[in-house]
Amino acid sequence: MPRTSEPAAKGVRLQKAMADAGLGARRDCEEMIVAGRVQVNGRVVKTLPCFVEPATDVVELDGEVIELPVPEDSADAGGTGKSGSKARAFIYVLLNKPKGVITTTSDPEGRRNVLDLVPQSLRRDERLFPVGRLDGDSTGLLLITNDGDLAYQLTHPKFGIAKEYRVLTSGLATDEQLQKLRSGMYLVNPAADGTKSSKKASMESVRIIKRFVDRARGDRTMLSVTLREGQNREIRRMLARVGLKVRELERVAIGPLRAGDLKPGQAKLLGKKDVEKLRSATLSSD
Repeated sequence: MPRTSEPAAKGVRLQKAMADAGLGARRDCEEMIVAGRVQVNGRVVKTLPCFVEPATDVVELDGEVIELPVPEDSADAGGTGKSGSKARAFIYVLLNKPKGVITTTSDPEGRRNVLDLVPQSLRRDERLFPVGRLDGDSTGLLLITNDGDLAYQLTHPKFGIAKEYRVLTSGLATDEQLQKLRSGMYLVNPAADGTKSSKKASMESVRIIKRFVDRARGDRTMLSVTLREGQNREIRRMLARVGLKVRELERVAIGPLRAGDLKPGQAKLLGKKDVEKLRSATLSSD
């Protein structure tokens, strides 16, 4: 039975322990906690910070007990983690997401999700999760991993990892519209508890790749957009505010990573060099 003692006064932050267990990036885990979906030793936790001892505390998500990996230093110090447990092997998969696939690990409606595109051999023994989001209508690069620390670094604003997009809009974009996008604007975002907050969004860079004058299909503009901090559907919302409707949106780069010959729907296991490039990008942005 779950214990009923208080969570640890020190140890590992709950959202980090959950991310290390492969439940999602830390920001996703924070949302789960605030929504009241997480229990520690039989008690619902809805406020942060909260610290846990992975070797002894019992953490549940939606009523299911989660096996938390025990830090190596805890085991060395005589921690009571799983007997004979092995060091965790991290997996890094780069996916070129096609349109219509949702960025989640499961879906009650049975829609195709990004994990369906990852080879079964890579996800058989590990709980993988996508880093960041691309909405169903968007395409392009997405990292899938079980490394909570790297996921945190790639998504947290303080690290500022650049993500590049190609965006096709209706209409002919003007220099005035681009200047508004660079200057930024406030976007309203709902929180898990039902409240709303506004946060400034801006594009680090936005430039016109090509304008298409087409009477038959309508005028269009191809834009290159770079973000270092993303909000929910940020590009679509910002472009709509200046009068540009998105027709196609593709993420073409995550830090130093690009698709290369990776076709839509394909996934590949990243090697050591690519992972080191990602880590170096987070360090240089810190």
